[in-house]
Amino acid sequence: MTLWRDTGVVLRVQKLGEADRIATLLTRRRGKVRAVAKGVRRTRSRWGARLEPFNHVDLQCYTGRTLDVVTQAQTVDAFGAGLVGDYMRYTTACAVLETTDRLAAEEGEPALRLYLLVVGALRALAGRERDAHLVLDAFLLRAMGYAGWAPAISECARCAEPGPHRAFNVAAGGAVCGRCRPAGSVTPSPETFELLDALLHGDWPIADAATAPVRRDTSGLVAAHLQWHLERQLRSLPLVERR
Repeated sequence: MTLWRDTGVVLRVQKLGEADRIATLLTRRRGKVRAVAKGVRRTRSRWGARLEPFNHVDLQCYTGRTLDVVTQAQTVDAFGAGLVGDYMRYTTACAVLETTDRLAAEEGEPALRLYLLVVGALRALAGRERDAHLVLDAFLLRAMGYAGWAPAISECARCAEPGPHRAFNVAAGGAVCGRCRPAGSVTPSPETFELLDALLHGDWPIADAATAPVRRDTSGLVAAHLQWHLERQLRSLPLVERR
């Protein structure tokens, strides 16, 4: 029996038998793992509530035949407490977790950058530090960068000609110049391109100053770009309320 210890964010849980639960987590050193927490659905369980989605936990497990088994779990950050009472932030955080689960497809593959992104996004949402929609779009853009799908913003996605450019095409990979522009491209405002770049690089003064129409247009482009690469729609993203 091999014991291991790591910190991780609970992405989702599912029932197993009458009293057990399988928790899917993204951990700091081991990447995505699935582990069985035995007896945590019983009312007398002392630490079952720690293995709920949004929680950031320090856990100890031992290696099982098919799934690892949780033996200890200590709360590092109870992000759920700052989310469940606010529908907008709750649905936004659900989109963060679902995206993380989809991007960390291989279990056991280290994903430190993605782990740090999801912890930072949940901390910002639970702490109400910034507008929830800006936090979500910043997370999605950076998570796509982790996956190698970041949209081109300041140069043409096809020929790499420096911008600014006026057109954006999801299938082409982002901003496109006049020569490379495919049919069906959209023409976002310069302010939308500016907000995309600010969210990708963490320029929050520019992001916070963006108007509501610019934020909506930016969110639409980010969602379309993500779902093009995932090849199917996220279930949680349509539930996020947009102003």
